[in-house]
Amino acid sequence: MLRAEPVGGSISTPGTRALLGVFGLGALLIAWRLVAGLGSATALNDGYPLGLWIAFDVVTGTALACGGYSIALLVYIFNNGRYHALVRPALLTSALGYSLAGFGVFIDIGRWWSIWKVPVYFWRWNFNSALLEVALCIMSYVVVLWIELSPAFFEKWQQDGPSFLRGFSRTALPIVEKLSVPVIALGVLLPTMHQSSLGTLMLLAGVRLHPLWNTPLLPLLFLISCVSMGFAVVVFESALSASVFRREPETAMLATLAGVMVPLQVVYVAVRLGDLAVRGRLGLLVQADTRSFMVLVEFALALAPAAMLASRASRRDLGQLFRAALVLMFAGAVYRFDTYLVAFTPGANWSYFPSVSEMAITIGLVAFEIFAYVAIVKMFPILSGARQR
Repeated sequence: MLRAEPVGGSISTPGTRALLGVFGLGALLIAWRLVAGLGSATALNDGYPLGLWIAFDVVTGTALACGGYSIALLVYIFNNGRYHALVRPALLTSALGYSLAGFGVFIDIGRWWSIWKVPVYFWRWNFNSALLEVALCIMSYVVVLWIELSPAFFEKWQQDGPSFLRGFSRTALPIVEKLSVPVIALGVLLPTMHQSSLGTLMLLAGVRLHPLWNTPLLPLLFLISCVSMGFAVVVFESALSASVFRREPETAMLATLAGVMVPLQVVYVAVRLGDLAVRGRLGLLVQADTRSFMVLVEFALALAPAAMLASRASRRDLGQLFRAALVLMFAGAVYRFDTYLVAFTPGANWSYFPSVSEMAITIGLVAFEIFAYVAIVKMFPILSGARQR
């Protein structure tokens, strides 16, 4: 197995400068939101207290950041070491995604200046709150992810970092390696808890959640979808980075990952259909309204990757793998977005559509995530594929 190494090259390119420009606009709007309040910067209201920043930045964003979780299940739980080359890229994607999701929660809170009280004022915790579990797990998982990824930074700093970082890295790296087992265990436990709790959270809406999505199996469906989305993100990121940074793609390894993605999608659709049948709600699928149409779209998007990767030859085609992973990511995103916004029915007098500033801030955060990924893989040993000649 090839050793991970920095990609190298200049961080300042036309593409990265454009990404920073987009983020700069988003940063100005974030400052405005923090000063002026949610009412001035968003389209949120009493009927729709959760909007784009929660539905996309947090609920969908954390699922798209589950690559580290999904790969950890394969490498450390099922002891399949051949996927080890995919661990660091997956962890980097997860660490960046979860960090920005946490920041998304921060800017969505009305009294943002009091967020530090959540982990500190433990004697005021409501242990019956699904949202408390989500908050604590996400905060903890962000720390765990950066600890898991830290050996990549320590290895680089040991070689050519400033003197104080060289000394710190020599001391810290053995400690992190000794703590790897409990850290990895937390890295598997925490997302299992909070990804299912994101489904639990919408069960609290009760009758305001449309019957096509309102099911006691919502936590299980959220967990299944996050695992499949995590695998899809690993395939997407690996194929894209191989093309952009001119490295040999891990096609054989990605093909075996596709073999995991396909049955997961079939299971997901089967569970949803079986649940609707047991609860006597299959008839809602043929009502020809917006919500029944969206569920059918979800099913089509979920099954499309299974059809695209049905044959062994298609699973060894890097382009087909990339396209299937893209569709699968979109499928999971649509399901989660639908659950939090489309399926939510607060009443006839309420409506919500994201404001321009909400969309611009979200786009700015995504731009910063892409910039940070490019900068880190260029400076630190994350990718392990050989360079193409």
